[in-house]
Amino acid sequence: MTIAPHPPTPPDRPEPSVFTPSPREPLPHQLLAALAQHRMATTGQLRLLLRPHATRQAISQPLNRLRTHGLLDYTVLPGSNRTRAWYLTPDGARLTRNWPALRGRPPYPITSATAASLKTPHTLTAVRAHLTFVRDARRRGDEHGHLDWTPEVSHPLSERERVITDAVMHYTLNDGQQRRKLRAFIEIDRTTMSSERLAAKLIDYARLWSHQPQAAGRRRPGQPAESGPLWQRWYPVYPRVLFILTGASPNRLANRIKDLQDMTAQHPLVAALARDVPLGAAVLNDLETHSPSQDVWVPLAGTPERRPWHNLHP
Repeated sequence: MTIAPHPPTPPDRPEPSVFTPSPREPLPHQLLAALAQHRMATTGQLRLLLRPHATRQAISQPLNRLRTHGLLDYTVLPGSNRTRAWYLTPDGARLTRNWPALRGRPPYPITSATAASLKTPHTLTAVRAHLTFVRDARRRGDEHGHLDWTPEVSHPLSERERVITDAVMHYTLNDGQQRRKLRAFIEIDRTTMSSERLAAKLIDYARLWSHQPQAAGRRRPGQPAESGPLWQRWYPVYPRVLFILTGASPNRLANRIKDLQDMTAQHPLVAALARDVPLGAAVLNDLETHSPSQDVWVPLAGTPERRPWHNLHP
């Protein structure tokens, strides 16, 4: 189905940065792309992501129009004053599957409001975390937009094992004439699993960091030889690993961060990873109250002083 472009609503005041999504691209297309990328988001989250200075109605109208076309639907969050969490229908997923910005991203349609309600807590928490980086990038003049955060990225370790990160973040720091391209594996912790299981995720990242491609004698016929670790297929530098925690008291979250530090110190492979890759943890409320570029990140190795995420060091 072809979507007629919807005239963009002029912002209330000039956009704070050239890295805010361009209003020249039809808003309905941006809404579909954002939901294809993030799986689900509330009306308010989509406004902050795509048109931070537009009215809520300017976002609600095209969302409702897309719903009448059968391309997306919503579930109402319980106890939220009728807050809607939007997601693509199977038709919406098929429409966006081959868009250039989403090429290679597997479709992820949600088939019912019941299925959507089961996914909202974790998915919407991940969008909350992403928005802290989006707002910070606009304030600083860095480059980080609505498609620079890819949820649920899978990396193979073997035919049967995979490391699935909650999100991969791409971020470019602009500091005068210097530009730094940074990447991060993001783990969202809502305190729904044991602290030991959370800390064990560091072992998975350490295994991915150290994992070498299959030996030459075990290659499939015609498959070229590879050298270096497997992660270099996708990244020029191994991404830093960032844990974002929420869903419990400050004391309990502090204990979970301490368990991450203990795992880093005690497990030989994780300790080796920490000597090469920045590792850090922060509380989501601190990111929302301050910003990710403030001193809110606890290093998982080395000196304990809090620092910005981009200043974490091995």
